[in-house]
Amino acid sequence: MSRYRPPTPKSSSYITIEGMRTLEAEQKTLWPRRREVVAALSAAAAEGDRSENAEYIYRKKELRELDRRIRYLQKRLPDLTVVDEKPARSDRVYFGATVHLADKREKISIYRIVGPDEFDHKENYISVDSPLAQVLLRREVGEDVTVEVPGGIHRYLITNISY
Repeated sequence: MSRYRPPTPKSSSYITIEGMRTLEAEQKTLWPRRREVVAALSAAAAEGDRSENAEYIYRKKELRELDRRIRYLQKRLPDLTVVDEKPARSDRVYFGATVHLADKREKISIYRIVGPDEFDHKENYISVDSPLAQVLLRREVGEDVTVEVPGGIHRYLITNISY
């Protein structure tokens, strides 16, 4: 068996203005945190034997994770396209839309279509690359949509669109 995994498809480069501000704020807070971790790491390294020093091992891991996130943000932020304008037709679903969907039991679900760097399940933000968002794009109020997900096939009615 091979361990080869094909590269993941490149995610879209769109982001809302709120998402961009959040990522920039995160990047600004990571640098001071990194300085704190480096100082703690050097103090732990000065304690002696590093192979059995739990503080040293923990700080090295923490520094590695911080550096990974900083590197990702430094590469990703310049590539992002901020979408802060409302579309010409606000009666259709486009990037940044908040969509109200009714299922067959008339239970309303509300989703906001955002960039892949800012989706959040707690706030019902879904990525523009997700199967549901792909089906919803360019649809209008009153249209039925069918989404095939790993859990099965779901049918929804678009009841409201807002920006």
